[in-house]
Amino acid sequence: QVQLVESGGGLVQAGGSLRLSCAASRRTFSSYAMGWFRQAPEKEREFVAAISWTGGGIYYADSVKGRFTIFRDNTKNTVNLQMNSLKIEDAAVYYCNFGSAAAMTRGGKVSGSWGQGTQVTVSS
Repeated sequence: QVQLVESGGGLVQAGGSLRLSCAASRRTFSSYAMGWFRQAPEKEREFVAAISWTGGGIYYADSVKGRFTIFRDNTKNTVNLQMNSLKIEDAAVYYCNFGSAAAMTRGGKVSGSWGQGTQVTVSS
């Protein structure tokens, strides 16, 4: 079973930046699209961004377009999320997962188990 470990979260002021990273336990993930999701307190988990296994297809939620960038390194089994111009409403626990890009972007469906996530806190 593929294990996913997220890191890079922290406390940042509004307008600041953070880079999240997700490491997978084995190379299988290179055949799948990878995605980032987030869950704020008392809210459902929501799709944030996804990238195809070749990197040729990239998808973002409207709320993060122009501010977040997803990229991956299949040689290192990692997928990253560069978050700029952070807003208060970006605060959440961020998770990565893998699967079909269409499934993730349209229905939030993933193929892996959820990891621990990484907390992003944005202060005013």
